[in-house]
Amino acid sequence: MSTHLKSTPPHVPASQTTGQKSDTASIIYTGVIVNRNPIITRTPTAFERAYYAYHSRIERALHNPFPSEFYFKSGSIIEGQFEKEEKVREREAFGRPVRRVEEWRRKLHEKNTAKTEKKPKAEARIVIPGGVPQPMPREHEADRTGDVHSLDRNGERNVYLLVKSKDEKGKEVWRFPQGAVEGDELLHEAVIRDLRSEYGTGMDTWVVSRNPIGVYRSGSSPSSSPAKAPVFFYKAHIIQGQVRPDGKQVLDFAWLTKQEIKPRTESDYWAGVKDLLSDF
Repeated sequence: MSTHLKSTPPHVPASQTTGQKSDTASIIYTGVIVNRNPIITRTPTAFERAYYAYHSRIERALHNPFPSEFYFKSGSIIEGQFEKEEKVREREAFGRPVRRVEEWRRKLHEKNTAKTEKKPKAEARIVIPGGVPQPMPREHEADRTGDVHSLDRNGERNVYLLVKSKDEKGKEVWRFPQGAVEGDELLHEAVIRDLRSEYGTGMDTWVVSRNPIGVYRSGSSPSSSPAKAPVFFYKAHIIQGQVRPDGKQVLDFAWLTKQEIKPRTESDYWAGVKDLLSDF
Protein backbone atom coordinates (compact mmCIF):
# COMPACT_ATOMS: atom_id res chain seq x y z
CA MET A 1 0.00 0.00 0.00
CA SER A 2 1.54 3.31 -1.03
CA THR A 3 0.86 6.73 0.36
CA HIS A 4 0.89 9.82 -1.86
CA LEU A 5 1.93 13.05 -0.12
CA LYS A 6 0.81 16.36 -1.50
CA SER A 7 3.71 18.70 -2.03
CA THR A 8 3.54 22.29 -0.85
CA PRO A 9 2.92 24.65 -3.79
CA PRO A 10 5.83 26.97 -4.62
CA HIS A 11 5.82 30.54 -3.36
CA VAL A 12 4.19 32.92 -5.80
CA PRO A 13 4.87 36.64 -5.37
CA ALA A 14 1.88 38.88 -4.92
CA SER A 15 2.73 40.69 -8.15
CA GLN A 16 2.38 37.45 -10.15
CA THR A 17 -0.91 36.29 -8.64
CA THR A 18 -3.37 35.39 -11.38
CA GLY A 19 -6.93 36.52 -11.52
CA GLN A 20 -6.21 40.06 -10.32
CA LYS A 21 -7.88 42.89 -12.13
CA SER A 22 -5.20 45.48 -11.37
CA ASP A 23 -1.85 45.94 -9.70
CA THR A 24 -3.40 47.74 -6.76
CA ALA A 25 -5.54 44.72 -5.87
CA SER A 26 -2.45 42.59 -5.18
CA ILE A 27 -0.73 45.00 -2.78
CA ILE A 28 0.02 43.52 0.62
CA TYR A 29 1.04 45.63 3.60
CA THR A 30 3.00 44.66 6.69
CA GLY A 31 2.67 46.51 9.97
CA VAL A 32 4.69 46.25 13.14
CA ILE A 33 3.65 46.81 16.75
CA VAL A 34 6.83 47.99 18.47
CA ASN A 35 6.51 47.48 22.20
CA ARG A 36 8.51 48.78 25.15
CA ASN A 37 7.95 46.50 28.13
CA PRO A 38 7.35 47.92 31.63
CA ILE A 39 10.58 49.07 33.26
CA ILE A 40 9.29 49.18 36.86
CA THR A 41 6.94 46.90 38.76
CA ARG A 42 3.27 47.74 38.57
CA THR A 43 1.68 49.46 41.57
CA PRO A 44 -0.51 46.85 43.30
CA THR A 45 -4.21 47.43 43.68
CA ALA A 46 -5.91 47.78 47.06
CA PHE A 47 -7.01 44.14 46.90
CA GLU A 48 -3.48 42.97 46.06
CA ARG A 49 -1.97 44.97 48.91
CA ALA A 50 -4.49 43.50 51.37
CA TYR A 51 -3.84 40.00 50.04
CA TYR A 52 -0.06 40.29 50.40
CA ALA A 53 -0.33 41.85 53.86
CA TYR A 54 -2.62 39.04 55.02
CA HIS A 55 -0.24 36.33 53.86
CA SER A 56 2.71 38.24 55.29
CA ARG A 57 1.07 38.19 58.73
CA ILE A 58 0.40 34.45 58.46
CA GLU A 59 3.98 33.77 57.40
CA ARG A 60 5.34 35.90 60.23
CA ALA A 61 3.18 34.13 62.82
CA LEU A 62 4.35 30.69 61.68
CA HIS A 63 8.00 31.37 60.86
CA ASN A 64 10.89 30.15 63.00
CA PRO A 65 12.50 32.75 65.30
CA PHE A 66 15.38 34.64 63.73
CA PRO A 67 18.71 33.48 65.28
CA SER A 68 19.94 36.94 66.24
CA GLU A 69 22.62 35.53 68.54
CA PHE A 70 24.24 33.94 65.48
CA TYR A 71 24.42 37.17 63.47
CA PHE A 72 24.83 39.83 66.18
CA LYS A 73 27.19 40.09 69.11
CA SER A 74 25.35 40.07 72.41
CA GLY A 75 24.90 43.59 73.74
CA SER A 76 26.10 45.28 70.54
CA ILE A 77 24.53 48.42 69.11
CA ILE A 78 23.42 46.66 65.93
CA GLU A 79 21.62 44.00 67.99
CA GLY A 80 19.67 46.66 69.85
CA GLN A 81 18.75 48.42 66.62
CA PHE A 82 17.55 45.13 65.10
CA GLU A 83 15.38 44.38 68.15
CA LYS A 84 13.76 47.82 67.96
CA GLU A 85 12.97 47.38 64.27
CA GLU A 86 11.69 43.86 64.90
CA LYS A 87 9.27 45.10 67.57
CA VAL A 88 7.91 47.72 65.17
CA ARG A 89 7.44 45.08 62.46
CA GLU A 90 5.68 42.77 64.91
CA ARG A 91 3.25 45.46 66.02
CA GLU A 92 2.48 46.59 62.48
CA ALA A 93 1.95 43.01 61.28
CA PHE A 94 -0.59 42.17 63.96
CA GLY A 95 -2.47 45.44 64.04
CA ARG A 96 -1.50 47.04 67.34
CA PRO A 97 -1.49 50.87 67.45
CA VAL A 98 2.11 51.97 66.95
CA ARG A 99 3.91 54.74 65.11
CA ARG A 100 4.81 53.95 61.53
CA VAL A 101 8.21 52.59 60.56
CA GLU A 102 8.92 55.62 58.38
CA GLU A 103 8.42 57.99 61.31
CA TRP A 104 10.61 55.91 63.60
CA ARG A 105 13.37 55.71 61.00
CA ARG A 106 13.20 59.44 60.41
CA LYS A 107 13.67 60.20 64.09
CA LEU A 108 16.51 57.68 64.29
CA HIS A 109 18.16 59.33 61.31
CA GLU A 110 17.84 62.77 62.91
CA LYS A 111 19.31 61.43 66.13
CA ASN A 112 22.31 59.88 64.38
CA THR A 113 22.83 62.99 62.28
CA ALA A 114 22.88 65.18 65.38
CA LYS A 115 25.51 62.94 66.95
CA THR A 116 27.58 63.03 63.77
CA GLU A 117 27.60 66.83 63.60
CA LYS A 118 29.02 67.12 67.12
CA LYS A 119 32.05 64.96 66.25
CA PRO A 120 35.21 66.25 64.53
CA LYS A 121 35.15 66.36 60.75
CA ALA A 122 37.77 63.64 60.49
CA GLU A 123 35.48 61.18 62.28
CA ALA A 124 32.30 62.40 60.59
CA ARG A 125 33.53 61.12 57.24
CA ILE A 126 33.48 57.50 58.40
CA VAL A 127 30.16 57.56 60.29
CA ILE A 128 27.32 55.93 58.36
CA PRO A 129 23.93 57.63 58.92
CA GLY A 130 21.23 55.47 60.45
CA GLY A 131 18.60 56.52 57.91
CA VAL A 132 17.42 54.24 55.13
CA PRO A 133 18.04 55.41 51.53
CA GLN A 134 14.86 56.47 49.80
CA PRO A 135 13.93 54.89 46.44
CA MET A 136 13.79 56.89 43.25
CA PRO A 137 10.38 58.40 42.36
CA ARG A 138 8.14 56.16 40.29
CA GLU A 139 7.00 59.09 38.16
CA HIS A 140 9.46 60.25 35.51
CA GLU A 141 9.96 63.79 34.32
CA ALA A 142 8.40 62.80 30.98
CA ASP A 143 5.15 61.95 32.81
CA ARG A 144 5.03 65.35 34.49
CA THR A 145 5.74 67.25 31.27
CA GLY A 146 3.60 65.05 29.00
CA ASP A 147 6.50 64.18 26.69
CA VAL A 148 5.08 61.39 24.49
CA HIS A 149 8.38 61.08 22.61
CA SER A 150 10.20 59.74 25.67
CA LEU A 151 10.67 56.02 26.27
CA ASP A 152 10.84 56.66 30.02
CA ARG A 153 7.18 57.62 30.35
CA ASN A 154 4.61 55.29 31.94
CA GLY A 155 7.23 52.95 33.37
CA GLU A 156 4.55 50.64 34.80
CA ARG A 157 2.82 50.10 31.48
CA ASN A 158 3.47 48.70 28.02
CA VAL A 159 3.88 51.55 25.55
CA TYR A 160 3.65 51.21 21.77
CA LEU A 161 5.08 53.18 18.88
CA LEU A 162 2.40 55.11 17.01
CA VAL A 163 3.35 57.24 14.01
CA LYS A 164 1.67 60.09 12.20
CA SER A 165 1.86 59.83 8.42
CA LYS A 166 -0.15 60.49 5.29
CA ASP A 167 -2.30 57.78 3.78
CA GLU A 168 -2.77 57.19 0.06
CA LYS A 169 -5.34 60.01 -0.09
CA GLY A 170 -3.00 62.52 1.53
CA LYS A 171 -4.85 62.53 4.84
CA GLU A 172 -2.78 62.66 8.03
CA VAL A 173 -3.54 59.66 10.23
CA TRP A 174 -2.11 58.01 13.31
CA ARG A 175 -1.35 54.31 12.97
CA PHE A 176 1.30 51.70 13.62
CA PRO A 177 4.35 51.63 11.32
CA GLN A 178 3.50 49.88 8.06
CA GLY A 179 4.70 49.55 4.49
CA ALA A 180 4.05 47.65 1.29
CA VAL A 181 5.74 44.35 0.47
CA GLU A 182 8.07 44.72 -2.51
CA GLY A 183 8.56 42.02 -5.15
CA ASP A 184 9.41 38.56 -3.81
CA GLU A 185 10.07 39.94 -0.34
CA LEU A 186 8.94 37.86 2.62
CA LEU A 187 6.61 39.50 5.09
CA HIS A 188 9.03 39.60 8.02
CA GLU A 189 11.77 40.92 5.75
CA ALA A 190 9.52 43.79 4.71
CA VAL A 191 8.94 44.64 8.37
CA ILE A 192 12.66 44.86 9.11
CA ARG A 193 13.34 46.93 5.98
CA ASP A 194 10.59 49.43 6.78
CA LEU A 195 11.80 49.88 10.35
CA ARG A 196 15.32 50.67 9.20
CA SER A 197 14.51 52.81 6.18
CA GLU A 198 11.70 54.98 7.56
CA TYR A 199 12.44 55.11 11.30
CA GLY A 200 16.23 55.27 11.32
CA THR A 201 19.03 52.97 12.33
CA GLY A 202 19.21 54.44 15.82
CA MET A 203 16.44 52.15 17.07
CA ASP A 204 17.53 48.61 17.91
CA THR A 205 14.50 46.34 17.62
CA TRP A 206 13.80 42.62 17.73
CA VAL A 207 10.99 41.15 15.64
CA VAL A 208 9.56 38.36 17.79
CA SER A 209 8.54 35.88 15.10
CA ARG A 210 8.37 35.32 11.37
CA ASN A 211 4.66 34.71 11.73
CA PRO A 212 2.20 37.61 11.98
CA ILE A 213 0.16 38.04 15.15
CA GLY A 214 -2.88 39.40 13.36
CA VAL A 215 -4.28 40.89 10.17
CA TYR A 216 -6.25 44.08 9.66
CA ARG A 217 -8.49 44.81 6.69
CA SER A 218 -10.75 47.80 6.35
CA GLY A 219 -14.47 47.18 6.13
CA SER A 220 -14.62 48.37 2.51
CA SER A 221 -13.82 46.29 -0.55
CA PRO A 222 -10.08 45.48 -0.72
CA SER A 223 -9.96 46.07 -4.47
CA SER A 224 -11.21 49.64 -4.32
CA SER A 225 -7.96 51.21 -3.12
CA PRO A 226 -4.48 50.19 -1.96
CA ALA A 227 -5.41 51.53 1.48
CA LYS A 228 -7.99 48.72 1.74
CA ALA A 229 -5.39 46.00 1.23
CA PRO A 230 -4.72 43.66 4.18
CA VAL A 231 -2.11 44.63 6.74
CA PHE A 232 -0.28 41.73 8.40
CA PHE A 233 0.91 42.83 11.83
CA TYR A 234 4.12 41.64 13.47
CA LYS A 235 5.24 42.20 17.02
CA ALA A 236 8.62 43.70 17.91
CA HIS A 237 10.40 44.89 21.04
CA ILE A 238 12.64 47.92 21.25
CA ILE A 239 15.92 47.03 22.97
CA GLN A 240 17.63 50.41 22.94
CA GLY A 241 17.80 53.66 20.99
CA GLN A 242 15.03 55.92 19.77
CA VAL A 243 12.99 56.65 16.65
CA ARG A 244 14.59 58.95 14.10
CA PRO A 245 11.88 59.67 11.53
CA ASP A 246 12.88 60.73 8.05
CA GLY A 247 10.41 63.64 8.03
CA LYS A 248 8.91 62.55 4.72
CA GLN A 249 6.73 59.49 5.25
CA VAL A 250 6.73 59.91 9.05
CA LEU A 251 5.59 63.31 10.31
CA ASP A 252 5.52 62.58 14.03
CA PHE A 253 5.64 59.70 16.51
CA ALA A 254 4.55 58.92 20.06
CA TRP A 255 5.00 56.17 22.66
CA LEU A 256 1.52 55.51 23.99
CA THR A 257 -0.36 53.06 26.17
CA LYS A 258 -3.33 51.13 24.83
CA GLN A 259 -5.80 53.58 26.33
CA GLU A 260 -3.95 56.56 24.84
CA ILE A 261 -3.96 55.06 21.34
CA LYS A 262 -7.74 54.90 21.00
CA PRO A 263 -8.51 58.67 20.78
CA ARG A 264 -5.76 59.22 18.19
CA THR A 265 -6.81 56.54 15.70
CA GLU A 266 -9.91 56.12 13.57
CA SER A 267 -12.68 53.94 14.99
CA ASP A 268 -12.41 51.31 12.23
CA TYR A 269 -8.66 51.03 12.68
CA TRP A 270 -8.91 50.84 16.46
CA ALA A 271 -11.49 48.05 16.29
CA GLY A 272 -9.09 46.00 14.16
CA VAL A 273 -5.95 46.39 16.31
CA LYS A 274 -7.13 46.77 19.92
CA ASP A 275 -7.06 43.01 20.62
CA LEU A 276 -3.37 42.89 19.65
CA LEU A 277 -2.38 45.16 22.54
CA SER A 278 -1.89 44.51 26.24
CA ASP A 279 -4.20 46.19 28.75
CA PHE A 280 -1.33 46.82 31.17
